[in-house]
Amino acid sequence: MTEVSSTKAWLMAARPQTLPAGASPVIVGTGLALQQDVFSPLPAVIALLGALLIQVGTNFANDYYDAVKGADTDDREGFTRVTQSGLIEPASVKRAMYLTFVAAILAGVYLVYVGGVAIVVVGLSSIVAGILYTGGPYPYGYRGLGDLFVFVFFGLVAVTGTYYVQAAATLASPFPVGLPPNTVPAAAVAASLPAAGLSTTILVVNNIRDLETDAPTGKRTLAVMLGYRWSRVEFLALAGVAYVVPVGFVLADYGLSVLLPLLTLPLAASLSRTVLTETSGAALNRALETTGKLLAGHSVLFALGLALA
Repeated sequence: MTEVSSTKAWLMAARPQTLPAGASPVIVGTGLALQQDVFSPLPAVIALLGALLIQVGTNFANDYYDAVKGADTDDREGFTRVTQSGLIEPASVKRAMYLTFVAAILAGVYLVYVGGVAIVVVGLSSIVAGILYTGGPYPYGYRGLGDLFVFVFFGLVAVTGTYYVQAAATLASPFPVGLPPNTVPAAAVAASLPAAGLSTTILVVNNIRDLETDAPTGKRTLAVMLGYRWSRVEFLALAGVAYVVPVGFVLADYGLSVLLPLLTLPLAASLSRTVLTETSGAALNRALETTGKLLAGHSVLFALGLALA
């Protein structure tokens, strides 16, 4: 193996190509906050920082636990995992995981002050879910539940939570015990669906790529359970949600600007052709990077469209 510097190894462990999954929901939630006149810059920035830290912490957890549980092998066709390949000691990756999650908790202290009990529940459950995805005695990522985790936490929870902390910041009372009125409107839940769907497609592409190597190690992802055909159907359905929802917002009188994400349709079509026809690691690694770009582009355009609505 080519010698890799320590800095590059840690970047590989952090997996910066996955960061759109952490940032995109926050961008969408902020776009809706602008449209609803509840935008608050400090909660938005801290929500973004917290989301990115949870994403990186989850990446460290996956790298560590997949290696120690034997799910990562030399036959794997994905991006290099630093624990399995010996680039970083397992104990160091595990320590980095916990330190990153602690940093996320510290970043969220202000959000707890603003958002109260709801943010305590959301923040802690997000961190616990990130660890138990591949860690613990019964990792749910090995039981076909990873897609649901991403859809909920990197879509529904992240977008509505971002909107919520900004709306809550406009209120006079800090640390609310319940949800103050109008802080989680139906529009926030609906706006979360495109990010939820496209974030999950990242995992779907990843698991289609690893389908042949995950099955022998006992890692029963949803792709292993469904096989190629139905995993590809899942991909198309999740991607389709991202383009149906903006049309729904137009029908709800939000204006034509919310159709801006449809500009990404050519990229989505090209990506879909690759996912529907390819099984090689090289092709699906490129598709994985493209899926992250699609999520980022769609989310920025959707947020802009919402803000202009």
